[in-house]
Amino acid sequence: MFAVAVVPPPMPEGSIVLHTSFIALALFIAASFVAGVFWSATRSGMPLAAARVQALRAAGATTVWLALTGIAAARGVLHFSAPPTMVLVFPILFAMAIGVALSPLGRRLARDLPVAVLVGFQGFRVLVELLLHRAYTEGLMPVQMSYAGRNFDIVSGATAIAVALWLVRGHTSPRLVFAWNTLGAALLLNILIIALLSAPTAMRVFMNEPANVWVTRAPWIWLPTVMVLAAIMGHVLVYRRLWLQRTAASNSATPVSLGYGAMGAHSPHT
Repeated sequence: MFAVAVVPPPMPEGSIVLHTSFIALALFIAASFVAGVFWSATRSGMPLAAARVQALRAAGATTVWLALTGIAAARGVLHFSAPPTMVLVFPILFAMAIGVALSPLGRRLARDLPVAVLVGFQGFRVLVELLLHRAYTEGLMPVQMSYAGRNFDIVSGATAIAVALWLVRGHTSPRLVFAWNTLGAALLLNILIIALLSAPTAMRVFMNEPANVWVTRAPWIWLPTVMVLAAIMGHVLVYRRLWLQRTAASNSATPVSLGYGAMGAHSPHT
């Protein structure tokens, strides 16, 4: 008797609509970071020429990151087979996100951008979840990574928009912002754990197909390396803003406002 090798079916490529929407969202997030760098620089009182230089540097670094991760995925450098190079991506993401948020640049972003912008930016996660659901229906990823399964991160995006609009109207509540930020961080951690436990490694718990291997390919690699990175960094920036606001309030008789503020006005320095 001859053993018959079972060849798994080829992984779906995804529709042109999904490809285009996914790439557009990744580029929008990258452009938002560059815009945030420029806007925070001008609000901090930095000369316009210097602010432009800061934005150009951010644009250059962002472009390099997009290119490196995209090329690595396209050439098959990132994978879950031994040695699982893709597993290394996640600690790198956390290190980059936290490192930037806690850097002098992160301090300026947290201090000089309106808190409603820091919160409202996370509304992009609604679009991410819609795209993930489309990826599930097209057979690219397992159901538990979508809101049809165990992914509830769409709540983070929807509540981000709601809280940001509430802040824009002049309301302030550090406790509410802290509670929202903690909820969003918890929901993000939830889907990251599910994604790792759905990947074809020794840690795999969810055995339904397809395994979570689609993120190793371009352009889907930008889900962790751009979208997740931005979400993590955004949460750390909000926590840092709350800390700066609390520190300023304790050192001054006049508390620093958590409100949105005038678009062109400089936020108080701490």
